[in-house]
Amino acid sequence: MIDKEKLKAGLKETVDTIVFVIVALIIIRFFIGELRWIPSGSMKPTLVEGDRIVIEKLTKYPNIIRHHNFENTPKRGDIMVFYPPSTKLEVTPWKLFSRLTGLFCKDVAYIKRVIALPGEKFEIKQDSTGKSTVYINDKPLKEEYIMSEYDFGPCRESMMCGPFVIPDGQYFMMGDNRGNSKDSRFWGTLSQERFIGRAVFTFWPLNHLGIIE
Repeated sequence: MIDKEKLKAGLKETVDTIVFVIVALIIIRFFIGELRWIPSGSMKPTLVEGDRIVIEKLTKYPNIIRHHNFENTPKRGDIMVFYPPSTKLEVTPWKLFSRLTGLFCKDVAYIKRVIALPGEKFEIKQDSTGKSTVYINDKPLKEEYIMSEYDFGPCRESMMCGPFVIPDGQYFMMGDNRGNSKDSRFWGTLSQERFIGRAVFTFWPLNHLGIIE
């Protein structure tokens, strides 16, 4: 004969465990960090297809840890994971749950580098040799991380190559592989509210193990 009390107690323990795991997962993903993988070559040579990375979120909540030195706004050069403007972020209970836990989440996220900050003048200039250079406040930006200064491709009329000033609360994002990156040149500046976290560490494959810069 089935012991109903033991069955009830066992069921309750299972439900409590599931709830605890879900809540812990939400807290970790929302406040601390999460794991992501690189699906394309837009960030070569810094990151390549198949890399597994850690993104941290503590920079968004600097007061959680006493004497936490991170700023709560991205800096130039930070590699950020974010929802692009084309990703419609629905606010239904299921969509919120999937984004918070990562379970069955199909919202498209990008990873790019912060190039220009709010209030800065941005412009891409190309010379007769095909070399492209990013200018911030009329000064050339030193970019040792990109694939090539000759891979930008021509700035077409439909693209955002400047000159213009980045609006408040917005950022200009670009991939390190300028010839193979759909970034702010094509879809405009990014609102700070769409940032998910900052890429900090590659943990797989082992030959790529290290801090992301």
